[in-house]
Amino acid sequence: MMNYNEFLDSSRLDKEQLLAWGNQTLVSDAPGLIPSLPAPPMLMFDRIVSIEHNGKRGRIVAEQDITTDAWFFQCHFRNDPVQPGCLGVDAVWQLLGMYCALRGATGSGRALGCKEVEFEGQIRPYDKVVTYDIEVRRFTQIQGTSIVIGTGKVLVDGEQIYTINDAKVGVFPDIQYGDYPNRSKNSTGGVMKK
Repeated sequence: MMNYNEFLDSSRLDKEQLLAWGNQTLVSDAPGLIPSLPAPPMLMFDRIVSIEHNGKRGRIVAEQDITTDAWFFQCHFRNDPVQPGCLGVDAVWQLLGMYCALRGATGSGRALGCKEVEFEGQIRPYDKVVTYDIEVRRFTQIQGTSIVIGTGKVLVDGEQIYTINDAKVGVFPDIQYGDYPNRSKNSTGGVMKK
């Protein structure tokens, strides 16, 4: 566990810290809801190796260890195992949401889209490490809402295989559905109010 100032000053995070973050037990004195990480198996990386801030810009780099028995290889596809490309895109969104939290955003994170996605390669069971390298182009906070835009590169064993241009994530106050599975104010989806 760490205090909020230590959290904001983080330059790297290990697997144990990421799991604690996903369980909302990493920070002892958070000023509000820190945007959550998904739990495994949807958590798409094992460690954050670099976090940098430079004004409205920054960079975040994470790594995922590949194992031959990963859940996605068991179903995508049984006769031709490959990590789905959409999981790499989701990893970039997850990391951009983390970046917002590490810049002081509170609330719930949501993927807001991206521009072009290009796949030049694939991730297979006997690859070793996937690296997610995101260059943050802009981070903005306006009236309790935070938005981050960045371009992500996905590399497998040092070779670039995907590019996700202008991926965008927002962190919004008061949209958390914390009393799941009860029916309540935020238990249905649809278009978020502007």
